[in-house]
Amino acid sequence: MTRHCYNCGWEWKLSGQPGRNDRCHSCGNDLKVCLNCAQYDLKAAHQCRERRAEPVEKKEDANFCEYFEFVFREPTSACRESRREVEARDEFRKLFGD
Repeated sequence: MTRHCYNCGWEWKLSGQPGRNDRCHSCGNDLKVCLNCAQYDLKAAHQCRERRAEPVEKKEDANFCEYFEFVFREPTSACRESRREVEARDEFRKLFGD
């Protein structure tokens, strides 16, 4: 099990947690994001199992959550699926001028 970018699967090899300004060396996406957090859960309220956490609207953007814990997982095709979701969301936002 490793810690890696939700978007491209690049492995985070440092022992600490990424900071708000840390980005993936491969794709440039933010690393301290809900999609990389151990608390992230699509079935939970606000997609977060941590009840004390403030709701975050954009799960793929860096945030100030104090409960962030970089999740350990196996890199799978889910990385590509998440990337597809993010790209689709970005295209949707562009379409409506957000």
